[in-house]
Amino acid sequence: MIDLGISKLAMIGAVALIVIGPEKLPRVARTVGTLLGKAQRYVSDVKAEVSRSMELDELKKMKESVEAAAKDVSESVQSSAADFEKTWADATQVDTGSGSDYQLALPEPSPEYRHPKKNWRLKQGATPNWFKARTGVRTKALSGAARVARFRPTKFN
Repeated sequence: MIDLGISKLAMIGAVALIVIGPEKLPRVARTVGTLLGKAQRYVSDVKAEVSRSMELDELKKMKESVEAAAKDVSESVQSSAADFEKTWADATQVDTGSGSDYQLALPEPSPEYRHPKKNWRLKQGATPNWFKARTGVRTKALSGAARVARFRPTKFN
């Protein structure tokens, strides 16, 4: 690459001052600076795009390897399931050709579920209802309109 030291930069600045002139040199320096900035941004964008494409290729290769591994696992599971089905069928076959009354001993089925005949959603209090009725405790909730209608004083005619 180009080796730019302080002496070479001073030489370039002196030549630019003589060739361009002191009036136009600041404007040319700004233009050169903006062009260099644009070039650096372009180079960084290209580098980022190249690195993204390399990562994308690596991800594609990784995806293919994972898919191949998953396919191998599914094939091995299917083959082992087929082997198991075959051995299960061989083990559960009953030999009726010998004339014996041998039957395969199957486990007894579990008893059927019975509901406990309680409404678990209904909250049960510890105080019996007969005691609540005797002492005047409310057992049912009333709406606001029903409470007003119940306790509204009667009109005297």
